[in-house]
This record gives sequence, C-alpha cells and structure tokens, in this order.
Amino acid sequence: MATISSHVLDSVAGDHAAGIRVECIKRLATGEQTHVFDVVASEQGRISEEVEISPSAKDEQYELVFHSKSYFDKKSSAAESAQILECVVIRLTLVDPDGGYHVPIMLAPHSYSVWWSGFES
Repeated sequence: MATISSHVLDSVAGDHAAGIRVECIKRLATGEQTHVFDVVASEQGRISEEVEISPSAKDEQYELVFHSKSYFDKKSSAAESAQILECVVIRLTLVDPDGGYHVPIMLAPHSYSVWWSGFES
C-alpha cells in the first residue's frame, strides 16, 4: 500500500499545527469522488495514512484538504482570524502502489507553502 503523509506547520505560531483536520478525497476521471480518509493531525502536526492505489491510478487524482480556517479560528478571536481561505487543497497523482507521498505544508491565515519530499518522513 502507498502512504500519504504530511507535517503541517503553523507559520504564525512557529509550531506544529496540532489538531488540524485533514481529509483525502479520490477523484476519478469520470468526476466521481470517493472519501479516502478524514483525520486530525497529531500533537506534532503529523498525519500518515495508508492508501490503496488501483491499477488505473493514472486516471485518478487525490486531494488533500487542509481545513485551515477552522484551525486558525480556534486559535484566535473572530476579528483576528478574518480570512478567505476556508481550506487549502493539494491535488496529487499517485502512481506507485507502494510509494511514500510526503507533502509538508506551512500554513498561515492568508497564505501557505507546500512541497513534496517524495518519501515518508
């Protein structure tokens, strides 16, 4: 099985984004969507989930949905957390059925930075 993992960092606090909700959705070329997982990051801001990739993986995409607004709303008052980014969505193509897909992300109420390290960390 493949592994999708992330280390979510809160760039405002300079710390891990502990407790942020992260969803994964599989999108087929037909437009059909399947919910793969819905987790909350650990105290270290990490998630790691196994995902079964089908033989027709080249026709599938996966979306990681980081619920950034609700995370920052919990950390500050409504006036401080006024933001238009409800969620950050990262779309991935997973082709190796045994691969490790590690996607770290740094979040702020009005911006984010993401990269792919290519392996589970």
